[in-house]
Amino acid sequence: MGDIKLVVQCDDFGMCHAGNVGAVEAFKEGILTQASVMVPCPWFREAMALAKEHSIPVGVHLTLTAEWDYLRWGPLTGGRSLVGDDGRFPRTIEAAREKATVEEMTAEFIAQTELFLGEGIEPEYFDCHMGVVNPEPYTTVCTKYGKPFDYPIGDVAVGFDSIHMLSGRPTEEKISKLEPGKHIIVSHCAVDSDELRSMTSDTAENAEWALQYRVSDLAALTSDEVRSAVQANGVDLVSVGQLT
Repeated sequence: MGDIKLVVQCDDFGMCHAGNVGAVEAFKEGILTQASVMVPCPWFREAMALAKEHSIPVGVHLTLTAEWDYLRWGPLTGGRSLVGDDGRFPRTIEAAREKATVEEMTAEFIAQTELFLGEGIEPEYFDCHMGVVNPEPYTTVCTKYGKPFDYPIGDVAVGFDSIHMLSGRPTEEKISKLEPGKHIIVSHCAVDSDELRSMTSDTAENAEWALQYRVSDLAALTSDEVRSAVQANGVDLVSVGQLT
């Protein structure tokens, strides 16, 4: 028992109220072990208050993109290479890569981390929203604050033996196939609400990520089947802070 260490993460904590409620429910009623906080987003401070209230381990979800049609956010700094025509972050990683400079990404990541720290919580780790734009600024911020990175980036990486995305994929099967080692399953939990349904248009290419995947991820992490799979396979549920 305990040879299989599993981190179960919820991304986008702080993006919207429905996501904050979903993350708390997944932590209290399900198998969630940590949540990644989006500092530039509208519901950031509520997420931090909830993390304190429920003792949820959290990390900084370093953010350079804003993918929705109607819910938009931008950088904390004045970096012009970080924004699109609407003055907000671009919608895709590819668009961010075309324009963002290392200097302005690094300054933005430091600003996001300092605002996070200003809420009185120490992050357990760093990771990225939607993908890595350029490895250098992520490595720099991990080194500066002495915290690991969730995904593979050189010497600062946690070093997971497997990384799985939950959304749209069977959870029990992932858990039953885990070998001894340290693993992470990444989810995006939220409760169904008018707020969630209004983030983007119904015809958007990423519409499933706005509603369907978030609601189904919450249902999966709080299901009896998933709890049984964890117990049956001797899985030790941990946060990154318990691994490092």
